[in-house]
Amino acid sequence: MEPGNEPRGDDTASTDPTDAASSAAPSKRRTRSALLAFPIVAAGIGSVAGTTAPETSATPVDTEDVAAAVLDDLRSLDGSGNNIDIPALGRAGETYVRVAEANYADGLGEMVEGPQARYLSNRIFNDTNQNIFSENGVTHWGFVWGQFIDHTIGLREVGEEELLIGFDPADPLEEFTNDLGSIATTRSAAADGTGIDGTPREQVNTVSSYIDAWAVYGGTAERLDWLRDGSVDGDPTNNDATLLNDDGYLPTAATRAGVDAPETDLMGRLFADPDAAVIAGDVRVNENIGLTAAHTLFLREHNRIVDALPEDLDEETKFQIARRVVAAEQQYITYNEFLPAMGVELDTYSGYDPTVDPSITNEFATVGYRAHSQVHGELEAEIPLGQLDDATRETLEARGVEVVVDQGAGVAEVAVPLNVAFGNPALLEDIGLGNLLAGLTSEAAYANDGQIDNQLRSVLFQIPGPDTDDPLDCLDGEAIAECFSGVNDLGALDVARASDHGMPGYNELRVAYGLAPVTSFAELTGEATDDLGGLSIDDPAILEFVYLEDGEGNVLELGSEAADTETVVAERRTTAAARLAAIFGDVDDVDAFTGMISEPHVPGTEFGELQLAMWKVQFQALRDGDRFFYGNDPVLDAIADAYGIDYRRTLTQVIAENTDVEVTDLPANAFLLADAQTADGVESSTGDQQSLDAGESGQDAPETAEDQPGRRGENGTDDARRTANGRNRGHRRPGQLGRNQGPT
Repeated sequence: MEPGNEPRGDDTASTDPTDAASSAAPSKRRTRSALLAFPIVAAGIGSVAGTTAPETSATPVDTEDVAAAVLDDLRSLDGSGNNIDIPALGRAGETYVRVAEANYADGLGEMVEGPQARYLSNRIFNDTNQNIFSENGVTHWGFVWGQFIDHTIGLREVGEEELLIGFDPADPLEEFTNDLGSIATTRSAAADGTGIDGTPREQVNTVSSYIDAWAVYGGTAERLDWLRDGSVDGDPTNNDATLLNDDGYLPTAATRAGVDAPETDLMGRLFADPDAAVIAGDVRVNENIGLTAAHTLFLREHNRIVDALPEDLDEETKFQIARRVVAAEQQYITYNEFLPAMGVELDTYSGYDPTVDPSITNEFATVGYRAHSQVHGELEAEIPLGQLDDATRETLEARGVEVVVDQGAGVAEVAVPLNVAFGNPALLEDIGLGNLLAGLTSEAAYANDGQIDNQLRSVLFQIPGPDTDDPLDCLDGEAIAECFSGVNDLGALDVARASDHGMPGYNELRVAYGLAPVTSFAELTGEATDDLGGLSIDDPAILEFVYLEDGEGNVLELGSEAADTETVVAERRTTAAARLAAIFGDVDDVDAFTGMISEPHVPGTEFGELQLAMWKVQFQALRDGDRFFYGNDPVLDAIADAYGIDYRRTLTQVIAENTDVEVTDLPANAFLLADAQTADGVESSTGDQQSLDAGESGQDAPETAEDQPGRRGENGTDDARRTANGRNRGHRRPGQLGRNQGPT
């Protein structure tokens, strides 16, 4: 779900020196045939025959034995050996497994052609600068944590074969200039022995599939050696227990003078100043300051845990205790806060199952985990005026950050547009870690729908051109198109990447996940019509918004401030079904990504039916197939008993422990707006899901369905919820949460 999934490859697929088994070559392909049966969630994905459950040691009774228990059975850095009988399961450097058969034009690796991706993007993904927010009150942490997890479990190996996406400056719906003439990227590398001799092309995951804090520690001894305080000699076990930092912030590439820094991806401004790039376990840490902040938070959390341990423990033991707890915290927050906030419910956890393959599937990595429409066009925070001097304010404004001083409140409100947040890690220290992390809890994410902000859909990873007089003119809105001379469209890249990886079509993918295929475009989107109403698919009027509504059902005036900040329901002049029909012609020709994000939301979730099924399958496999999952690791309880360090911590608690932000100034659940945690009928932010009627929280719109061509009019009920393209969205009242996904 990261805002940029097109960085170059990482060499972190090398083996952990402590595990010789991890040196095996990647397998060519594994298919999860068990997924083709319904119900797939109950079945447990990826059953692997011929394995037996390993014996599990009892929790050490004598706390003096805890340190020995920690060191006795460690996670490898690259994921190898987690499954004792099949050590390669989930290991870095393995091919993504598949749910469905690969879909290539020639059966081997030639990409299936479809509509030009930018043409499609201009008509389906184009938000025309209208913000639409999560109907469930999910905060910015929804996409920031989603990206943090994504950078823990998946990164494709980049190849050298050029992939060009066409760009038509004469397109009537094209607002941007692209001096390069196309959108350029490269195809993912083909796994060894694939794409030839009758074997379809497969792709390689260069990171471990497990939720194991890879983004904090990396996957090789060499990288970890650099990241830990102490010497750099290739052996991290002789280093200090703490992670290297610059006064509580991530180290830069220049921190260790005279020592080459590990590889990290550069973008935007960092190409001109690579020494300013920060270094972490994953190479994508510099992509945006929200992600950089999450990395920084868990660097501090690791060091906080180390400092809380007895001084008489040796450094390696302290490091391994902290690493084990941090990985468990990442899992605990994911399964008890992040997934419930997104509306994802899994089967009850019944313990580790060695027959479950936890590997990231190609379908999930390439289609299902892409929720780029959630990414907000700017990151916001408040800086106490006592922390903001004139020089820092001038620096922020010079970098394109909007700063508004509120003397009465004693704070400066800052807004960082995404094109400024990309590749600009130094901004984090200027704003302050606690200030930015708190800001992520107080602003709503965009809805996970078919619309993608132009910061991602058109100017991803770019900086304003040299002719721009004032960077503040490039914050958002219509003016943004005048600030850039190139186009990089993440939505178009998502479509192209699915074709690159041989993804099946939308209906074929539904069948692979046990869902029935749809038979019409209106059924796909949940709308009443697929008729453009006499308009041409090339007429810009097809994208005009005609109706807006907030989360309480109040009608909003088009173009008003409230429309910009409060819209939850929005309708266009034409339905998404009509535009899809005009572009594809046959519903069976719709690509997997476009179809997935065009579905109406399942009530109480941020997802349509297909994407929700994909998340359930993958996150259940990551839980059930991980021998070190917190619910299956008795050493974690022993650590808590011996040292008082418990992994069962909310994201809010982790933020408060590692910044100057008081826990009382943060919401109980960082993933939901405060209003979404106090709705009537909800016991707590992590309590059981309450049965609330979707229609209770809204009021009817005054117009009839016939007055608004983009609105579904056949439901016949007064409490039907409308959406950005007129379909019933299944609105969840703020605070109506799913149950926790793991043991508490």
